[in-house]
Amino acid sequence: MSAPIAHGGGITAAAAVFGGRPEDWLDLSTGINPCPVALPEIPARAWHRLPDGHLVDEARRAARDHYGSGEILPLPVPGTQSVIQLLPRLVAAGRLVGVTDERVDVTDNKVAVTDDRIAVTDDRVAVVTPTYGEYARAFTSAGFTVDAVDNIASIGIEHRLAVVVNPNNPDGLAWPAETLIALHDRMKAAGGLLVVDEAFGDTDPALSLASRVPQLSNLIIFRSFGKFFGLAGLRLGFAIARGDILARFEDWLGPWAVSGPALSISGSLLRSDVSAIRSRINERCTGLHAVLKGAGLRMAGGTALFTLVADARAGDIYMHLCRHHILVRKFEYAPNWLRFGLTPDPAADRWLGEALQRFER
Repeated sequence: MSAPIAHGGGITAAAAVFGGRPEDWLDLSTGINPCPVALPEIPARAWHRLPDGHLVDEARRAARDHYGSGEILPLPVPGTQSVIQLLPRLVAAGRLVGVTDERVDVTDNKVAVTDDRIAVTDDRVAVVTPTYGEYARAFTSAGFTVDAVDNIASIGIEHRLAVVVNPNNPDGLAWPAETLIALHDRMKAAGGLLVVDEAFGDTDPALSLASRVPQLSNLIIFRSFGKFFGLAGLRLGFAIARGDILARFEDWLGPWAVSGPALSISGSLLRSDVSAIRSRINERCTGLHAVLKGAGLRMAGGTALFTLVADARAGDIYMHLCRHHILVRKFEYAPNWLRFGLTPDPAADRWLGEALQRFER
């Protein structure tokens, strides 16, 4: 198993080093809406009973309508991280399509050959990088060869699966729908799958390929619920794909994978008018940009939920902000980058702005 990846969050650890109570820190290290929506009423039975089928069905229908996936009913999952870790198993299972010889075994995601009709494979996957590191980690830990590519043009017929985060984390790069559809068609022709992670897609629905899934049979889309609604602790996401792929995910996740309260909340919020949420996020994004510009920092990318700053002094800025009990996201692979999440209100804008003004240039 490869070493864990450092993600955003970790206020408790930061406070242990730099002092202060965790609740008194300003956490800008994640791409989560800092203004969580009000929770809808949750029926007592959602807490008392195991999740009933009608709760799952209602959540799937609400997700279908919200994401516009047509005949495809998205599968609720306990955070998209859960299905990211199932992708190596999906690729390995895909190698056995049409194989009926009982002597064939799968060990460490390799097909063990016991007759002349089946060849040993060294499965390769492609991940457009830099991006969310858990994709490469999941496949590497499962024994796959991971090719980190910087452009989808570098994805070839040798790749059994390709991953594109759209819009991307942490630079906000967004690929046009036509480009991703062409990539899907290339992958399908070679018998491969395309995964498009739309974790930050709710702030720009026009980018989503969810409505195209019924026509794109080798496409898998992951959607995050908690980032947009500000409810990351709910650990809820959705997978959108053809029925046999969703059936595999559902089987591998096991019964009652998503809690009744999470299903109930999603069924309500996905059917609500989210225009006010988008407006609030855009307002907070405007506030953050004003602070960063006022501090003379160069914005190198981002989405409505976070902004990437490129600066040769990034390491010093990070430490300076920690001493002011503000946590941002740094990157070991890009020491000149810092990612700033949204502040929750104008008071936090002033807190951040004053701290940045005190940084010695």
